[in-house]
Amino acid sequence: MATLGDISVSAAINLLSAFIFLIAFAILRLQPFNDRVYFPKWYLKGLRTSPTNAGGALVTRVVNLDFRSYLRFLNWMPEALKMPEPELIDHAGLDSAVYLRIYLLGLKIFIPIACLAFAVLVPVNVTNHTLDKAANVTASDIDKLSISNIPRESQRFWAHIVMAYAFTFWTFYVLMKEYEKVASMRLAFLASEKRRPDQYSVLVQNVPPDADESVSELVEHFFLVNHPDNYLTHQVVYNANKLASLVKKKKSLRNWLDFYQLKYSRNQAQRPTIKTGFLGCRGEKVDAIDLYTAKIEKISMEIAEERARVAKDPKSIMPVAFVSFKTRWGAAVCAQTQQSRNPTLWLTEWAPEPRDVYWQNLAIPYVSLTIRRLIIGVAFFFLTFFFMIPIAMVQSLASIEGIEKAAPFLEPIIEADFIKSFIQGFLPGIALKLFLIFLPSILMMMSKFEGFNSLSSLERRSATRFYIFNIVNVFLGSIIAGTAFEQLNTFLNKSTGEIPKIIGVAIPMKATFFITYIMVDGWAGIAGEILMLKPLIFYHLKNFFLVKTEKDREEAMDPGSLGFNTGEPRIQFYFLLGLVYSTVTPFLLPFIIIFFAFAYVVFRHQIINVYNQEYESAAAFWPAVHGRVLIALVISQLLMMGLLSTKGAALATPFLLALPVLTFWFYRFCQGRYEPAFVRYPLQEAMMKDTLERAREPNLNLKGYLQQAYVHPVFKSADERDDDDIDDDEDGGMSYLSGKIDHSDTVLVPTKRQSRRSTPAPSRVSAGSSPSMSEERGHSAKGGPPPEP
Repeated sequence: MATLGDISVSAAINLLSAFIFLIAFAILRLQPFNDRVYFPKWYLKGLRTSPTNAGGALVTRVVNLDFRSYLRFLNWMPEALKMPEPELIDHAGLDSAVYLRIYLLGLKIFIPIACLAFAVLVPVNVTNHTLDKAANVTASDIDKLSISNIPRESQRFWAHIVMAYAFTFWTFYVLMKEYEKVASMRLAFLASEKRRPDQYSVLVQNVPPDADESVSELVEHFFLVNHPDNYLTHQVVYNANKLASLVKKKKSLRNWLDFYQLKYSRNQAQRPTIKTGFLGCRGEKVDAIDLYTAKIEKISMEIAEERARVAKDPKSIMPVAFVSFKTRWGAAVCAQTQQSRNPTLWLTEWAPEPRDVYWQNLAIPYVSLTIRRLIIGVAFFFLTFFFMIPIAMVQSLASIEGIEKAAPFLEPIIEADFIKSFIQGFLPGIALKLFLIFLPSILMMMSKFEGFNSLSSLERRSATRFYIFNIVNVFLGSIIAGTAFEQLNTFLNKSTGEIPKIIGVAIPMKATFFITYIMVDGWAGIAGEILMLKPLIFYHLKNFFLVKTEKDREEAMDPGSLGFNTGEPRIQFYFLLGLVYSTVTPFLLPFIIIFFAFAYVVFRHQIINVYNQEYESAAAFWPAVHGRVLIALVISQLLMMGLLSTKGAALATPFLLALPVLTFWFYRFCQGRYEPAFVRYPLQEAMMKDTLERAREPNLNLKGYLQQAYVHPVFKSADERDDDDIDDDEDGGMSYLSGKIDHSDTVLVPTKRQSRRSTPAPSRVSAGSSPSMSEERGHSAKGGPPPEP
């Protein structure tokens, strides 16, 4: 059990660590040779040039000799706060700006709650002496500030009930105002945003098979029949996963070839060699340049063979397509309506923006998605369940008693005052942090296996699972396991009926564990985020060994991104802790407030200068953020009811029953009032945007803008060195992928069904809505092979 002294030691260690990280960052960011690491976003925008390319002495291009700049080592903080929010949205996108508002939401909720709790609840708690008289419970000075210090059946519990209502209503107010603000920001952003392909496009899945028509012809026919005034073009989806992996492998081989050629150009006295065995550490020595040249020739032949297979095999075309429309209004109607009498066919949804598409999962057959998600659901259950084991180990070994039991020979060392304070005040938080390092990667792999078709949906799904995991394992698991270990003697010597009462007293005592975790993860961890030690090391290694051209140097930069799947669950965990302990142990609240304030400044700096936005979802994640805060609020209310019931306040407990009901009502109110702005696009807004566009750009070639927007990246030429792998013949390749049709003279709906040649029978797909044809169209513009990658 950590005492106030142990918490002080932990705070000193974490504050010192954070200060060291900030000092190191302040020094490293000023050095010219680190400029691309700490300001990559400005390089990607083309608004910054490297100081190392400037004139002057060599030393001044590598090291900053202006000692006055070192005196202003914290000036990055006010600089990060100067950029107004509208300018931040233009600079980094709405997703980034709204993500920062989650930290502001925490400050808006918890600062007033902390002031009220310290003014009312702390005096109510501390003026009792219950824990001083309790001989069977291990307690610390911090616990005397909590609800555990109030005697059973005390009238003082009414103060906690009244504060629970006050905290709930204040949270409602702040959440509603923030939801309203973000919804208006989203609509304004969509109204003012520049033209994007996803505004005109929908993703169509589960296209039914047809023996007489290809997928491309079937899609064209269906949308010409059912959306005749709005359909413009479409793009079928290819299963190019193998081809993409071969191209990626070839690029990696080329990088190695470039490396050895550069090495040879610097020293032509000896050609570089490499061993052909495992990791180049064993086997026969061969000429490295010749080896990689041969490997590239071989994989080029494999790429050509795979390209030919994709061109000839109808199975390489998936029953999925991106369909684009002439107007935003037409796309909104299609995306938000049912297309077929069979609700499992012709499924439409808004298309992700092109850079948000996760192409690998588009090749997954639709029928297998349900099975995949069932498998992952079961796997996630077992992952969550079995992760209780290391959580229990952390809780057992992170206490003095647990360490002494596991390693008795360490008893003389760990009983020293400073070592004891270090173990109890610092070790639990860092141990839990280490156990969770690989969890986000595991959850992301599970989300990819499920088959979500965009990066944003992958991150949101992973974030949801991470949040559930935090509730079950990190929060409830730590409380249950930690309470059992710390009160083990009491558990063994009391009757079964007394155990719930002991847990009710002991749950608030876990606040000390969570305080140590907040300081490790939320203080020192956030300071480590801005130091960017890993990107710094990797950039200089790449720059030293691999960089040959300016383009190589740009690719060596790793700005990273916000990482919604890891960052948002972390924030939500602090919301959970704050709401649960606001009425139980208010002493925890200042630590959370420091986290929100510090993290807001740090991530604002990172968004402005470092992180590169992978996609833009226009804050589509906010309903999930809002809902998870309310889940944390309900958990806090239920735990409060359980706690009061164990404290003999049975008559007062029913007064809390109304809180979960009110919270659910508030959720449904916000869902009906604000959530539609995040899941649907108002037709009124779409029509206004289309009307303005027609007035401003009457000669816009929208078809030319959209027809290649959703071509698989493997079919696009992004590097001159890949020209030998890409067919630049637009007529023979890209025209097929772009799904071009000539609408100027399209009067009748084309079809190749055998039944249509002899009779005007209605289409199986369009249910009789297409006109009969007197003559079959000879050739479809989409009948050619796919382009070369």
